[in-house]
Order: sequence, then C-alpha cells, then structure tokens
Amino acid sequence: MRAAFHIVAILLLACVASPARANDTGASEDMWQALREGRAVLVMRHALAPGTGDPPGFRVEDCATQRNLSAEGRAQAQRAGAALRANGITAAVVKSSAWCRARDTAAGLGLGPVETEPALNSFFGDSSRAPAQMAALRNAIAALPRDRPAVLVTHQVVITALSSVYPQSGEMVVLARDGLAVLGRIPVP
Repeated sequence: MRAAFHIVAILLLACVASPARANDTGASEDMWQALREGRAVLVMRHALAPGTGDPPGFRVEDCATQRNLSAEGRAQAQRAGAALRANGITAAVVKSSAWCRARDTAAGLGLGPVETEPALNSFFGDSSRAPAQMAALRNAIAALPRDRPAVLVTHQVVITALSSVYPQSGEMVVLARDGLAVLGRIPVP
C-alpha cells in the first residue's frame, strides 16, 4: 500500500513539474510554444466596449457611430499585449475586424502593424453571412505566414462560429493552425 502511495505521489509531481504546466495566464507552456512557432493562432475578442451589437445606423467607417472601447477596454488591450510579450509573443502578424473596437484593441496590443481582414468582421446583425464568412476566415488563417505568431482580433459571434467558444470581452482563444482545434483559452488579463 505504501509503495502504491509513493508511485501516485511521484506521478502527481511529474504532472505538476511537466512543461505543459500552466503559467500565470492559465495557458500551458506547450500552447505558448505553439503560438511562438506559428503552429497555433490566437483569436481574441475585442476588449471591453460596453453594450451589445451596434447602434442603429452605425457605419463601420465612422467610429463615432459605433460602440467603442471604454477606458477599461483600452487598458485590457494593453494588459493583453503585455501578457503576450511576457510569454515571448513580441511581434506578430496582427489582423483585425474593420470595426473600430477591434482595430483599437489590436493596436493597443502593441505587437505590430494592424491589417484589416474582412473575414473577421462581425455578422451579429446578419447571421446568414456566417457560413460564407467562416469559409473565408478558414482560408485567411491557412494563408497566414507560418514563420511567426498570428493574432486575430474579432467579435464574439465570429469566435463562437469558428470554435464554439463564447469568449468574454478581451478573452483570447488559441487554435491549432491545422484543423483549428481549441488548444486553450487565455482569460482577460
């Protein structure tokens, strides 16, 4: 009986000391390594922008007509960027939805120039666009360079359609590049 206890204790210690152990973000070192090596892609819901959807008559090219990041949302984006940099994601391919709250989140990360990717745009007001847009997003992800990290900033509806994860504002989901399986989630910093 005592020998069995020691074996169980050794196995538990091995699990705790393994390189897959979660760090202070809750993400495993294996997941961070996959991101650093371009074997995974990080998909982030824009930071806190109070409200739901967009006001009637909003125009994507006019930030004054949209929901925008709050001061806390801007701080979330900066903290998320700091958490990414602390885990070796210092420069990345950064793509964003055209919505101002997503672009501002992406810029606030401080990981590199932000490019607009239409496949990351919200379809909250028209879910009939989801199938075609998800196909376009899968193609856009497949076309990303594989030699460096990729960070995509988008909306809840897009992340949920892509991964079945319902993220909080500012939450990050890590997907395997091949097959887009969810490798993990990084909570709002």
